[in-house]
Amino acid sequence: MDNGDQMIEKLAGVLLKHAAQDGINGTSLPRVHVLRSSQPTDPIPVLHKPAVCFVAQGMKQTMLGDEAFPYKPHQFLIVSAELPIAGQILEASMDVPYLCLRLDLDPATVSGVIQDAFPSGARYDPPKRGVDVSTAPPELIDAVLRLACLLNVERETDRHILAPLAEREIIYRLLMGEQADRLQQIAFAGSKLSQINRAIAILKENYAQVLRVEELAARVNMSVSSFHEHFRTVTSMSPLQYQKHIRLQEARRLLLTQGCDAATAGFAVGYESPSHFSREYSRQFGLPPKRDIEKMRGLPAFV
Repeated sequence: MDNGDQMIEKLAGVLLKHAAQDGINGTSLPRVHVLRSSQPTDPIPVLHKPAVCFVAQGMKQTMLGDEAFPYKPHQFLIVSAELPIAGQILEASMDVPYLCLRLDLDPATVSGVIQDAFPSGARYDPPKRGVDVSTAPPELIDAVLRLACLLNVERETDRHILAPLAEREIIYRLLMGEQADRLQQIAFAGSKLSQINRAIAILKENYAQVLRVEELAARVNMSVSSFHEHFRTVTSMSPLQYQKHIRLQEARRLLLTQGCDAATAGFAVGYESPSHFSREYSRQFGLPPKRDIEKMRGLPAFV
């Protein structure tokens, strides 16, 4: 077993200790979560925020549109925009559960590291697809392991002082690798990805309203043609398709948490016809609203 395998094995042990149940487990460290699953799953649609995910055990696949991004130990997933994706656990068992550390990406922290790493300024590149998978070099795995090990320390002061240092090193290691462009554009206010992220925020805040693409493009200071091109590049869908995903995700949340019926949830997110809502819901989640919610209530929370 080489040093990289030893670090992955140790990381799995730390994460297992802090994953009390299947699903997403919060931790004492800001922006750090531990994901666990004791069995393979069907694809689970979620709205994934910008983050980097390091697998310590098992295997997962993320789907964005028709594109599949499988990843396993020694690999990481990076998400550079808030995207409606489907996550599926491919390899997991009670004895060897899927384990993953997710670090949510904070633009201010990323920007600070970029300014220190590139004092003369970093380059602006056209945005790429908002999801990708890469191999994690040993230096990056080591930094992730040290961040995870802070979950075991007893003194809160140690976590408070050392966690930001480990987080900055992780970001620095990512900036030195093949995902540097995706990471950099998260932090640049004037980057095309930043403009697309602003459009995504507008769509999220106004998901129940009728929005024109021309209005969205103007609000983020882009031409309509450039906006369409870059939005589809990042998200793999059009702005209106993205809005539909947001509507259906919110409707699913309402059905799960408030116990309302399908017609009420559909009207709340902007649908005028219950039958139209049910058709699109079934197309998105694979089951009619009532049956989907019954199934979801028996699953761990991966949202």
